[in-house]
Amino acid sequence: MFITGLGTAVPPQCYAQGDCWEALLQSARFHQLQPRSRAILKKVLNGSSGIATRHLVLEHLDQAFELTPDVLQARFARHAPLLATQAAERALANAGNQAGDIDALVISTCTGYLCPGLTSYVSEQLGCRPDVLTFDLVGQGCVAALPNLCASEALLAAGRCQRVLSICVEVCSAALYFDDDPGVLISACLFGDGAGAAVLARSPDGKRPVQWKTSGSLLKPQSRDLLRFVHKGGMLRNVLAPQVPTVAAGHAATVLDQVLTRAGVRRSQVTGWVMHPGGRDVLQAMSEQLGLSEHDLRWSAAVLREFGNLSSASVYFVLQATLGDSVPSGYWWLSSFGAGFSCHGALLEVE
Repeated sequence: MFITGLGTAVPPQCYAQGDCWEALLQSARFHQLQPRSRAILKKVLNGSSGIATRHLVLEHLDQAFELTPDVLQARFARHAPLLATQAAERALANAGNQAGDIDALVISTCTGYLCPGLTSYVSEQLGCRPDVLTFDLVGQGCVAALPNLCASEALLAAGRCQRVLSICVEVCSAALYFDDDPGVLISACLFGDGAGAAVLARSPDGKRPVQWKTSGSLLKPQSRDLLRFVHKGGMLRNVLAPQVPTVAAGHAATVLDQVLTRAGVRRSQVTGWVMHPGGRDVLQAMSEQLGLSEHDLRWSAAVLREFGNLSSASVYFVLQATLGDSVPSGYWWLSSFGAGFSCHGALLEVE
């Protein structure tokens, strides 16, 4: 499988973390929180969190506190198809393809639910063929890009498709929640809205070839409660435990070692690192566990700084940025982790 086109999309509204803090100070909900909770929000939004700005679908930050199930669902239903379509159009243009060239459409999300799923709306807006295969993947959290790409690879390897369009879209502002749980509060300061898309094909297209060589995964259900969504009051509430960075880094190291051993590739042969930027502490844990430098993780850090954690869409942004830089050709490692607790990784060969 070859990645022949990439595209990303974010809402036009960009808010600095300081803007979010000022909006919080003006909100009644902030003053209903315990003093410790208010101190956490102040520290994360005004401190060195690794995030400078986030793009949100909110037309003004007061809307962040309009938290009812109907408002949040309407926010997802309005913006998720739009962001997904924008990213897909850019990926198609980057690949030099038209929507009619796509044989299958695979879309992942975890921040909202539609039936029929997002593929119904996005395929219509793109103008895909009526016989396009559509697959909606839900409930995988930040890790979802890699399972999405693995499913797409299977369709291509089976000969069922010549080209597949892979999309991850998250409207994290449709999954806002505020209470006195530290994980909930940190999540509200961490996530942004956006979408990423990739055109995948059985053969390269003449541009810089990016070949998916092999992949691996690790699922640890016993750690499920560390990172997941729960429903409370009819709304999604993120569970984010303090152990997540350490656990994620350990799982990432295991998957990396297993895949490289199976592929007969040495760690020293990996020249590019495309890691999900889950947060500042996550990148620090990845650096320590995998022996990576700030230079190795510079594009993950850059995406985190400009966009925050975009959940499943994040690695498309990091891969796009890495391809646009002077990262040497050779083997690259693509990795994400998320709810489950699950971790996935893929070995790419870039010429």
